Amino acid sequence: MTQLELLAPAKNLACGIAAIDHGADAVYIGASRFGARAASGNSVEDIRSLCDYARPFGVKVYVTVNTILYDAELDDVRRLLQDLAEAGVDAILVQDMSVLQLIGGLPLALHASTQTDNRSAEKVRWLQDLGFRRAVLARELSVEEIAEIHREVPEMELEVFVHGALCVSYSGICYASQHCFGRSANRGECAQFCRMKFSLVDADGREVERDRYLLSLKDMNQSDHLEELIQAGATSFKIEGRLKDVAYVKNVTAAYSQRLNEFIRRHPEAYGRSSRGVCHYTFTPDLRKTFNRGYTTYFLHGRQPDIASFDTPKAVGEFVGTVKELRSDSFNVAGVASFANGDGLCFINADRQLEGFRANRVVGNRIYPYRMPRSLKPGVRLYRNSDQELERLLSRQSAERKVPVRLSLRAVDGGFELSAADVRVFQAAEHQRAQKSPRENIVRQLSKLGDTIFTNEHVEMSADFNFFIPNSVLSDMRRQLVERLMGVTSPAPSCRRGKDGFTGINPPPTGGVRGGHSYLYNISNRLSRDFYGAQSLTAYELSGGDGPLMQCRHCIRYSLGYCVRRGGERPRWREPLSLVLGDGRRFRLEFDCANCQMNVYAQDR
Repeated sequence: MTQLELLAPAKNLACGIAAIDHGADAVYIGASRFGARAASGNSVEDIRSLCDYARPFGVKVYVTVNTILYDAELDDVRRLLQDLAEAGVDAILVQDMSVLQLIGGLPLALHASTQTDNRSAEKVRWLQDLGFRRAVLARELSVEEIAEIHREVPEMELEVFVHGALCVSYSGICYASQHCFGRSANRGECAQFCRMKFSLVDADGREVERDRYLLSLKDMNQSDHLEELIQAGATSFKIEGRLKDVAYVKNVTAAYSQRLNEFIRRHPEAYGRSSRGVCHYTFTPDLRKTFNRGYTTYFLHGRQPDIASFDTPKAVGEFVGTVKELRSDSFNVAGVASFANGDGLCFINADRQLEGFRANRVVGNRIYPYRMPRSLKPGVRLYRNSDQELERLLSRQSAERKVPVRLSLRAVDGGFELSAADVRVFQAAEHQRAQKSPRENIVRQLSKLGDTIFTNEHVEMSADFNFFIPNSVLSDMRRQLVERLMGVTSPAPSCRRGKDGFTGINPPPTGGVRGGHSYLYNISNRLSRDFYGAQSLTAYELSGGDGPLMQCRHCIRYSLGYCVRRGGERPRWREPLSLVLGDGRRFRLEFDCANCQMNVYAQDR
């Protein structure tokens, strides 16, 4: 049976626990340093607490150690890895190949972070040979490309992103934030260059687009396509969002958990969840109501139009209707949505700018804002990016996760044995025949699992079981069994070694063809330099580079309707095109049509 894993993000311990309660099979979290979200760090003690909470459910905990590392940090990373192993972490996500030597013989599985730019079977096979158990694939891959990787490297676990924010560049090879602001995305400090406003200018200085968010993408949503991803060979389904709040984690995790369960109900013999437990919710999960910039399936079915959010990089939320009639202090909405006082609403105005406001008072479908937006007109499409009713439900306990158990009670020499799954407890007691059937009382007493994570499905006894057992004995057996069930752990993960070891391997090009060991290899310390056989450190953060700052599958020319190869109009401009920031800094665009890729280069003003 193939086990499927829903992998949820945790900004902190509270988010991690919420993810588990709402249906996650695994959680990924950052330690205090060396994770690709520097603003989302956690102490080893909090990570240990998360592991302890996760273990009885069979939920795995993965920690991001996926930044590039400097020489002065290597000893700290080695100590961190030791602490994480002692805390009970199942795996670490890795970008810098120096970690392969720092990890030693620690029982931590290796997952190749998406920061290692995993977009080809060649790369994934190389990672497998090095000892990686799993590859986190590039977000840009289509379902056919994922299937091809699985066919070529069938033993490698494949993790795919299914929901959340999209980076416009292939992860791990974006240097725009470092170039512009001295904040490296490879060091967990991305300044979100891709969410900034640009003008698009041609070679003659003519403005093609003015002040638009040309690199800002919508958010990914593959909730309707999990079956395709499963059939392609993916087994772990990752929700982006280690900077998101607990309400986001609850809603999105619950929504995807329900979708996976629906699929498994149709294929019970072939698929199952990788953890234990059944979740009950106090709310109806709804992906439209959580943070989003509008949704896209990205490149799941090949290149698609309308994957970008040129008008705003902010959350738009769910479409709730069109503005119908305006008065001086209010307006009404044509649609079926219901509203609540305090809802956050927004719309795109005639200048293609996002305007937002709060509903001060709601009467049916008539909304009274605190101040009427000047640009609001009849016919405008209205969105809700803050749903007060859902936020109220998610602000308190909104799910309960219980592990169903089937108990078995039998008489044995010298007493009684109570078991569940493979766990057994023995209680010495006299075999005293009951005057009336004890079965109802036994079931009632053994089912009193209270505030534990377990719930009783059935108590099995032989047909001739007719012994009186004091309630105190039944309670003691039940308590012992629960304690042992809580202590059941999964086998420690192995840290496989590749057939060539960890050093001296000449790796394949990352993502595509490139010569030598350029800055694109992100070599930033002596161990990585020795690993790659490079003569000098070549990370952009240390020495710069003259190649692209970004490599993108998103193509501005295509998105604007000017890709002739794909049926677009013939451009009226003269290339090269440049993106221009408000302060005048320019970035040349190169359209690599042979590889259907757009590259972004820095250039002088």
